[in-house]
Amino acid sequence: MVGKDNHICHILAALLHKQITYQSYMTTFGIIRERKNPPDRRVVFSPQGLNDTMTKFPEASFKVESSDIRIFSDEAYRSAGFDVTEDISDCEVLLGVKEVPIDALIPNRKYFFFSHTIKKQPYNRKLLKAILDKNIELYDHEVVVNQGGWRLIGFGRYAGIVGAFNGFRAFGLKNESFTLPKAETLPDQKALEEELSKIKLPNIKIVLTGKGKVGGGVKEILDAMKIKEVSAEEYIVNDFEEPVYTQIDVLDYNKRKDGTVINKQDFYDNPQEYVSDFMKFAKVSDIYMAGHFFGDGAPFIYTREDAKSKDFNIKVVADISCDIDGPVATTIRSSTIADPIYGYHAQREEEIDFKDPEAIVVMAVDNLPCELPKDASEGFGNMFLEHVIPAFFNDDKDGVLERARMTQNGKLTPRYQYLQEYVDGRE
Repeated sequence: MVGKDNHICHILAALLHKQITYQSYMTTFGIIRERKNPPDRRVVFSPQGLNDTMTKFPEASFKVESSDIRIFSDEAYRSAGFDVTEDISDCEVLLGVKEVPIDALIPNRKYFFFSHTIKKQPYNRKLLKAILDKNIELYDHEVVVNQGGWRLIGFGRYAGIVGAFNGFRAFGLKNESFTLPKAETLPDQKALEEELSKIKLPNIKIVLTGKGKVGGGVKEILDAMKIKEVSAEEYIVNDFEEPVYTQIDVLDYNKRKDGTVINKQDFYDNPQEYVSDFMKFAKVSDIYMAGHFFGDGAPFIYTREDAKSKDFNIKVVADISCDIDGPVATTIRSSTIADPIYGYHAQREEEIDFKDPEAIVVMAVDNLPCELPKDASEGFGNMFLEHVIPAFFNDDKDGVLERARMTQNGKLTPRYQYLQEYVDGRE
């Protein structure tokens, strides 16, 4: 009898040990309500995205904070089997999209969201200071990168998709040749493409800068419209009897000051040695779609003086990258989903009515993916599941979490120490 009791005790002890070990690897995630104005309907995970995550990582658990603006309803999450609640303070890791208001931050938790602080944005200094004061571990989506520093997650593709659509909408409004509905009124990318299939474009030339996720999103739309793609060389010298586009990379529209041609990496390593060579495209283009990444020290793609030139032929600029007073000099301010386009008078360097005959039309909405919240959320969730969630359960073997962690124990992590003077208000 004693032997049997010992055997039972060993079994119970083993089961208890297994339970403790299992619980030590449990991570409770909370999907937070977006609170920033204007309202953002995106979310890190759709209901299906959470189900996919639970299938791959059953040791994860999720709660969803109730929201009446989210693109997916509370009932959709409940129907998928998830707890929808007003209180997610017991969750270890909180997942959001945009900045969390200071008064809504829960102390001593891990947060994922776009903090817009890594470039020392003045308007979010108090937010980063509050994160430190509340002992929050902040992981910024923007710095979820691989070992080579390339971003792993983001909404860039959807910015490109919506930005291209908005660019054509601006072209139609400027020329009074066709009318497209606002992207935000359409349910998904397929609907955008269906609307674009109804329009007829004249024999225009479209130049697209950027071959990353944003540029790829623009290209999806151009290809869906069956617009012919041509090489940069053909584009510059030939006339066409149909609409065409060219997608160009940094060495197509920049050249080394000394005239030598090295490689793209040299441009990234030594941007100060280059000058813009974009005017050869500006002379022959009708629409410019800006989907590039602009690095520190790189030359402006075109300047305000360039835009004054009689050779500057561009009539519509869809500035998806949207750097104000930056490399696309006609972008003098960001625009909004409610009022997405404005006119720029090149000679006077000022904003005018976009229908003015002398106006260059500018579309510079800085939150384009918000206009396609369902597709954008589903795509973002797929990336988050692929690149981020595994790190919680494999001891972060690839360093994804370590690179993205901006704050820990009330201090900036070594990788982000450069922000200390910004936090202190000394710059």
